[in-house]
Amino acid sequence: MSQTELPYNPLSAVAKEIHGSWVWFLVLGILYMILGLTCVIRDVVATFATVAIIGWVLVISGLFALIHGYRAKSSSGFLFFLLSALARMTTGCLLLLFPLAGAMSLTLMMASFFIVGGLFRAVGAGTVKTPRWGWSFFSGFVSVALGVLLLVQIQASSFLFIGFAVGVDLFVDGASLIVFAAAMRRLAKLPT
Repeated sequence: MSQTELPYNPLSAVAKEIHGSWVWFLVLGILYMILGLTCVIRDVVATFATVAIIGWVLVISGLFALIHGYRAKSSSGFLFFLLSALARMTTGCLLLLFPLAGAMSLTLMMASFFIVGGLFRAVGAGTVKTPRWGWSFFSGFVSVALGVLLLVQIQASSFLFIGFAVGVDLFVDGASLIVFAAAMRRLAKLPT
């Protein structure tokens, strides 16, 4: 290898592929920040909207699973399709009928989501070290902190905190996407 040749860097190859899409990362980051700020300001509404959306998704997916089960009634898995559909629909209906209890259950699930997702984001950022990786690491750290805070205050804040935590997570993730877009834009200006 001569001194002018550089070794292949897979990260720079990926950066070259996506540098033309920096505007989409910027737009997505701005949308995340706006949505996140809205969720923080209207935390109770965001909590119950989250519970309702998840409830409806379960009911609708249960209906599709029921239709699929009916169409496959001659197969040996019919009973499993039927039970899966009924479990989804029942869970969705319970979330819609008892949103406060649903918020408590979802708070526990959200806490684990934030902790696990944040750990993956932080470790991934520290391992891959994309441009401005510190922001992604910080975003992961904030997600872990929100998850731990949720677990500690689960009884007192389950109907408030889901909306707040989702909002903060979206806002910080949006900020990291904006910084990433700026780095990709700057990278696009560099000579190849």
